Amino acid sequence: MDLNNIECVSTDGMIMMEDDDDVITRHQQNNPFPTNIFSNHHQNLSSKPHKNNHNNNVNNNINGAVLGLTPATSVHELLECPVCTNSMYPPIHQCHNGHTLCSTCKARVQNRCPTCRQELGDIRCLALEKVAESLDFPCKYQLMGCPGIFPYYSKLKHETVCDFRPYNCPYAGSECSVTGDIPFLVSHLRDDHKVDMHSGCTFNHRYVKSNPREVENATWMLTVFHCFGQYFCLHFEAFQLGAAPVYMAFLRFMGDEADARNYSYSLEVGANGRKLIWEGTPRSVRDSHRKVRDSHDGLIIQRNMALFFSGGDRKELKLRVTGRIWKEQHSADAGVCIPNVSI
Repeated sequence: MDLNNIECVSTDGMIMMEDDDDVITRHQQNNPFPTNIFSNHHQNLSSKPHKNNHNNNVNNNINGAVLGLTPATSVHELLECPVCTNSMYPPIHQCHNGHTLCSTCKARVQNRCPTCRQELGDIRCLALEKVAESLDFPCKYQLMGCPGIFPYYSKLKHETVCDFRPYNCPYAGSECSVTGDIPFLVSHLRDDHKVDMHSGCTFNHRYVKSNPREVENATWMLTVFHCFGQYFCLHFEAFQLGAAPVYMAFLRFMGDEADARNYSYSLEVGANGRKLIWEGTPRSVRDSHRKVRDSHDGLIIQRNMALFFSGGDRKELKLRVTGRIWKEQHSADAGVCIPNVSI
């Protein structure tokens, strides 16, 4: 079994790695409706229509307000905030001239209507809120593949857990706000964060740190592995677990939790005839790096033991971590997992 030998050495601010051997669709704030802003055509909808003729009255108003558009499209446009272009949810605000905007943008425009510059006040557009209650909308991630259609107020809840929502950047060395699909994030990690990219399902890393007793918190450079047609992120860092300084290694799967369960991994560290072994299921990158670390779901090594494994005078960390990733084969008859160790 061939192992990729990688040595990790520390530099100022970030701990880097040396190799011994030596789009993609960015997530956009997609609005499922046209992006044209019809703010000049917004009408004052604050008067409550007759209950039995609710939809007819609204459609008549909108047909007169936005010529050339179908009633359904016109309603969708009226529910689009003219400032941020996102869909508006209660409370929906309006100025005295009937121009509407969302509550988030109201707090940013210094109480001035962005369309007519009149003072906004605290007027709610109750009619438009009522219209929203009667409509079904596609998920805002429709262009990314989500086929769901939801009542207006259920849409927000769905979008927080939608399988097609973008992923957060898994890089742990900084608070990166980039989001996107997996192919985009792989390119982002390689090009922007300069992480180590490797093909294969086995690894052999040597993590190095001088004066480890002076460092209570440290994050080593992320490593990304490509195997079984998927991407996995290997994390290694030092932190305080209670009063004890520890090192922790763990693997995250670049995909959803349901797909992550199809894989397993092992991590091993040892020397002088002793070893520690961890086996588990990689966590999805839907779970943040900090959430996984704080759940202690990985190989944890106390600092004194890590220095023992490092050998020498125990004044420098030289910890070698080996491991492998394999895909589980599910037996339809027995309902059990059979490890697939082929590489």
